[in-house]
Amino acid sequence: MPPSDGGRTGSRATLGLGGNVGDPRRAMEEALKTLDADPSIEVEAVSRLYRTPPWGPVAQDWFLNCCAVVRTTIEPLQLLEKCKDIEQALKRQRIVRWGPRTIDIDILTFDNLSLENERLTIPHPRMHDRGFVLIPLSEIAGDVQVRGRTVSDWSQDCDKEGIEVASESGDWWRSS
Repeated sequence: MPPSDGGRTGSRATLGLGGNVGDPRRAMEEALKTLDADPSIEVEAVSRLYRTPPWGPVAQDWFLNCCAVVRTTIEPLQLLEKCKDIEQALKRQRIVRWGPRTIDIDILTFDNLSLENERLTIPHPRMHDRGFVLIPLSEIAGDVQVRGRTVSDWSQDCDKEGIEVASESGDWWRSS
């Protein structure tokens, strides 16, 4: 795979992580450490943690959310499989769509790729409407283009109501 930016090897992907069951901070920390330990993936940046109101039709607890930039030498569907394997290892159960979860890891972008198939759509089809994605993502990858606008531009127009900073820096996942 050719270098995609700054002469670094591999592709630049952005991920959204969140959860609201059990200890979501620990689950996201474990997910990020597992990704970073994989020889085909390097975690380059992680946003601060955010406490966010529940989203969707199911009554549930508030979430913790963050975003990450990773550099990877694998293809998008392979990255998706690794993310799903991590969710499984952290006891993710898919009972109801947009329902409570221990961990959720979404691929938001992958270089400037547009992809749509039965398993994966890149860029994530609803990311430009979600403050819980755009606010943390704009901290670490505000320059990424989605639907003709930068993430920073999208974040200016998103609903920020109830979203609170929950960590001082993006190093929260390395703290323990």
